[in-house]
Amino acid sequence: MADPGVAGGGYDSAWDDLELPELDEHLPPWPGTVEESGGVRLHVRRTEPELTPDGAPTAVYVHGLGGSSTNWTDLGRLLAPWARGVAVDLPGFGLSEPEDGFDYSLRAHADRVARFVRGFGDGPVHVLGNSMGGAIAILLAARWPELVRSVTLVSPAVPDLRPSIKRLSDPRLALAYLPVIGTRARQQLIAMTPEQRVRQVIELCYHDPSRLPPHRLAEMVEEYRQRSGHAWAVTAMGRSTLGIVRDWVARGPRSLWRALEEITAPSLVVWGERDRVISARKAVRTVRALRRGRLLMLQDTGHVAQMEQPQRVAQA
Repeated sequence: MADPGVAGGGYDSAWDDLELPELDEHLPPWPGTVEESGGVRLHVRRTEPELTPDGAPTAVYVHGLGGSSTNWTDLGRLLAPWARGVAVDLPGFGLSEPEDGFDYSLRAHADRVARFVRGFGDGPVHVLGNSMGGAIAILLAARWPELVRSVTLVSPAVPDLRPSIKRLSDPRLALAYLPVIGTRARQQLIAMTPEQRVRQVIELCYHDPSRLPPHRLAEMVEEYRQRSGHAWAVTAMGRSTLGIVRDWVARGPRSLWRALEEITAPSLVVWGERDRVISARKAVRTVRALRRGRLLMLQDTGHVAQMEQPQRVAQA
């Protein structure tokens, strides 16, 4: 394969000749609504139709653990002249209520996104995923290649079993499910305000939290407040976390590394060199596993490059 830092291995850019529009720093989240497609009901946000020419392909954006469709506001706007943006709230996240019995495994999430996309009925889509959403995008592209035009993986949640408490937004999360002391840890976490919890997540996921505009912080706090009011929110977070770990320890045909090898679509891997959640050391192995992959490493960037450096990601 060619040097993973440049195009190679049969890679064709999904976004040729891009001249990016100017990004409005005060851009609000895209309009959102609950939609049913392919028998799946999800809350989604779509870029404004007038931004995209008729006949343009669709780009589907998949957020990470604890995230939502609003994680793609800026990048989706930058790419809207070339692709209609559809950002999904995964079951149990954002404003998507999970169906009864949903098991929150990565494969269950990927299945729901695949069914939702198939219901569009307008051909393959560009799939972009961050963190857990990146792992879901890997499974989607490997299992349903006919649905995928290209794949962009932003710090995907590939297996990374480092036992480091620094990877948690709050050290008490490591204690929350232990006997006896777990009860107190959970009570302390519940007592935190939405703004305190959101700031913890930002400190973990951003290399430079000052890049987050105040109105974005306010949006995230309000969204956290809304979601935490639902009975399914804690279950979705805990069981999705467990689902990630189960896939990380899987071997053979169920391994995420094996799934990467099966992807035939052109693929871009984006990683922040300062990522504290999923080690940037996984980047080269990830791109080398892909048949048609290339890698963009971003300096002074953390776990959510599409939020911290949307212009750089769009230009890739």
